[in-house]
Amino acid sequence: MPIASRRGFDERATLLSAETAALLDDRFVRSCDLLEEYVFRLTVGIARETGIEDAWKRDATVDEIVARAGLDPEVAPIPVAWVLGMLAARDLRPPLPRLDPEEIEAAQAAHDPRCLPSFRIAALAASSYPDVLRGVTTGARALFAADHMEAWAAYFSNDNPAYAISNRIAALEAARVLAGAPGPVLELGGGLGSGAAALLERIVPPRYHFSEISLPFLRRAQRSLSRDFPGVPVEFARLDIDRPFAEAGIEPGAFALVYAVNVVHVAKDLAFTLSEIRNALRPGGTLVAGECVRPFPGQPIYVELVFNLLEAFRCEGAGFRTPEAWVGALQACGFAGAFIHPDVRRLRDAYPSFVVAAVGATRP
Repeated sequence: MPIASRRGFDERATLLSAETAALLDDRFVRSCDLLEEYVFRLTVGIARETGIEDAWKRDATVDEIVARAGLDPEVAPIPVAWVLGMLAARDLRPPLPRLDPEEIEAAQAAHDPRCLPSFRIAALAASSYPDVLRGVTTGARALFAADHMEAWAAYFSNDNPAYAISNRIAALEAARVLAGAPGPVLELGGGLGSGAAALLERIVPPRYHFSEISLPFLRRAQRSLSRDFPGVPVEFARLDIDRPFAEAGIEPGAFALVYAVNVVHVAKDLAFTLSEIRNALRPGGTLVAGECVRPFPGQPIYVELVFNLLEAFRCEGAGFRTPEAWVGALQACGFAGAFIHPDVRRLRDAYPSFVVAAVGATRP
């Protein structure tokens, strides 16, 4: 997201609330621009190292490129289509230029080293593409091996501005909801706890039920949140968003807020998960989901470099959605007053690379 919009001037103050605009200061925006360039350069390298570049020298469909490059037809089509989309966005065709990602990483280190964890996770993903796309290993094994856990902890931290923006924007909206209608909170897919921390720094509800499917993540979040928020009534439990919430002991109508950051988009059946969320809310309760929102259909997003490697992200119906798709899904599941803050629909013509928002709606 450059400082100047497509119209040639800085529109942050007019298109964003004052609180959100303060999060997107010049320092942060410069880091985003560097990270996007870094991912683009990694993508050029991926195209070369996986054989996509050679397979693409003649016009071909994605499936034909996958076959020519000897890639796994069950795994590769979505990542290959994303790589081609990223290159097409820069009007690139073979032969591809040789671009050095490390000079961009060095520029980021000089500018704001706090964002370097995002660069390291992007590099980890890029190095995994050849083996994952050839079916040698899975994305989950490549990305989440035990020796990578500290890198992920640094990535998901609120000390990493490039990731923390998702937590901060979601927490802004969630705190606004709770200020107007206090009550218990259910967090879904809380990971290592940075989303919870961003919210609890702003407001403390009477009860906070933190859930996560990964037991190692859950244990680590319990340690950090118990240390950083002593005395706050936080409960910890496992919950699978693809299973009935009752299996995790969630009672219908028990919560004023269901809160989730970078979670709901990986639901195997979005309608099912949204229905479970709706049932967990009391009447008048609200869902606030921090999400990466795709501004336009088919637009590749730089963070997909990492998550396209994961089977859960590639499942039919999963992945990042447009604002219209989110609103339609929420309405279809019986929610009312669907919102997207900041409103990507209003922003996208001026800032088409702005993708972070709080998506939500209320149970009537």
